[in-house]
Amino acid sequence: TFCKLSYSITPMEIVKYPHPLLSKKAREIPEITKEILKLVPAMVKIMDEHEGIGLAGPQVGRQERMIIVKDGENNLVFFNPKILKHGKEQGTEEEGCLSLPGLFVKVRRPLEVEVVAQDAKGQVLHIEAEGLAARIFQHEIDHLQGKLIINRISPFLRLKLRKQLKEIAKTSSHGHKAAASQPSA
Repeated sequence: TFCKLSYSITPMEIVKYPHPLLSKKAREIPEITKEILKLVPAMVKIMDEHEGIGLAGPQVGRQERMIIVKDGENNLVFFNPKILKHGKEQGTEEEGCLSLPGLFVKVRRPLEVEVVAQDAKGQVLHIEAEGLAARIFQHEIDHLQGKLIINRISPFLRLKLRKQLKEIAKTSSHGHKAAASQPSA
């Protein structure tokens, strides 16, 4: 038999930097099956346990294009989300990420976005989001594109965060050692 090296991820464990899964593009979901829908309650649970306001498939070891967005008391699930249009006005706000615990950076993003996605029944939805909701959609869709908040900041700031990124990499539970001093752009 062949021995294949892989990262052991329990189905609903938060995947932390620098796990390679976080830098890969997620796959479209051709059909929203019962198996896919079974992931949603577990994703919501882990997001709530970590006091998150959004979560993407890759953050829990899944390569499917699915996100959870907290809207007040409601947790909304979207499949195959894509940003169709960005508003012209931008704002800079501090963002954190469950995959980068303890790290908060200022990220500049459009204040409004138009998103197309599918709901749990496969119906196409057009969403116009603004403010915090727009920021959450952009952050989570970035995850589906293999991007983290550290990819949205200047190389100089990433260099300043080198020590903190190394600490996150050390405490990462999957045991993957990577050079945290040079995060991918």
